Amino acid sequence: MRATVQGRRTEALCCAVVLAGVLAGCGDSGGDAKPAASSSASAQPSAPGASTAASPDPEAADESKVLAVYRAMTEAEAEAYRTGTDKGTGLERYASLDALGQTRLDLARMKEAGTVVRGKIGHDPEVTSLDLEAKTPTAKLSDCIDLSKYQTYDVRAKKVIPLPSEQPLRYTATATAERWDGRWMITEVNTQGGGAC
Repeated sequence: MRATVQGRRTEALCCAVVLAGVLAGCGDSGGDAKPAASSSASAQPSAPGASTAASPDPEAADESKVLAVYRAMTEAEAEAYRTGTDKGTGLERYASLDALGQTRLDLARMKEAGTVVRGKIGHDPEVTSLDLEAKTPTAKLSDCIDLSKYQTYDVRAKKVIPLPSEQPLRYTATATAERWDGRWMITEVNTQGGGAC
């Protein structure tokens, strides 16, 4: 009986991590979300192939920057989930305190359950809206998450925990980014209820 209860708790935690922690930042964005790191220009990743010349379309340049920050955040977050810690990942350069706090909560839950992530989570993000005229410029993103190569690994039992059968392998997540002191930060990620993609 105890093994069944423990198995169900582990499966439930796995599901929670998949749904709530794949991208992190599902927490309430109503708090005062300030950047976790200094606002140095060197923390802003460059878009691949971006030149130093000014873009004729400022929205295109900002969209590229938003996507670069989002991709850098998801890569840093994936490293944190693989190792069980965000230390040394640089995640704080891309995620606000709210988003970073959610990732740290997910990591604490994973540590308690004795799990880490193996494999790769696929991402196909796009900027769906951009408001550069707002007091705090804001971007909204949509990301098609692909879990086909994702695994939750139980380090104690030394085995892969299968995804719940009702977990879609591809689904849509959304994110919000804000430009603070000239650089973009991911302030919120929502992996709930986006539907299949």
